[in-house]
Amino acid sequence: MKLIIIDDEPLARSIIREYLQFHPELELIAECNDGFEGVKAIQQLQPDLIFLDIQMPKINGFEMLELIEEPPAVIFTTAFDEYAIKAFESHAVDYLLKPFSRDRFDKAISKWRISSKNMSSKEQLAPLLESVSNSPAEQHRVVVKLSGKIRIIPVDEIQYLEAADDYVKVHTKDGAFLKNKTMGHFENVLNRDLFVRTHRSYMVNITEITRIDPYEKDNHLAILKSGARVPVSKTGYVKLKTVLGL
Repeated sequence: MKLIIIDDEPLARSIIREYLQFHPELELIAECNDGFEGVKAIQQLQPDLIFLDIQMPKINGFEMLELIEEPPAVIFTTAFDEYAIKAFESHAVDYLLKPFSRDRFDKAISKWRISSKNMSSKEQLAPLLESVSNSPAEQHRVVVKLSGKIRIIPVDEIQYLEAADDYVKVHTKDGAFLKNKTMGHFENVLNRDLFVRTHRSYMVNITEITRIDPYEKDNHLAILKSGARVPVSKTGYVKLKTVLGL
């Protein structure tokens, strides 16, 4: 079984290497210092398991996993706070709270073996990522992948968001980018004084609005600086007026 360690702390990586000596059936094939290296290594080497830190520079562990279509099994190594640990436990994805002992490490390996027989890593990770990836970083940026390259979009560069099947299309001056999230996720994460859910399928950055025009019955259109026309439902119009102080 092949595995990769993704952690920016050399000491944490060395501890995992030490404990792996007691699991000769697990082959360490790579070590990565950050999420960018992690994405590349996973795509190239196709590991069965990764040990993944959450709080890393550039992009965090959750953001990294969202960029991988078929993620391997994951054991988190983290100093994350209590609410996230509860989420790990409820979704049967194991974690190692730093600093961790060899006994705790062995238990995580055993738990991974059992859980991997019952469901795929993708099935394990889906509810976890949706429930605990609302980290403070996501209030300020959106991480996407385009043509194999990772792009970090500051939220103030987002003009509006549009639902697109199982994805959300993030519109910016440089074009539109797909993110594997729900509109509900962005509604919970983004600053509600800046981003307003104007329609079931749209959310708009109010600083981009130049005017709001009537359109068919009780509906409206928000006209943006870019010239884009974003639908505004009856309910969305009430929200907009409240945020704009009208």
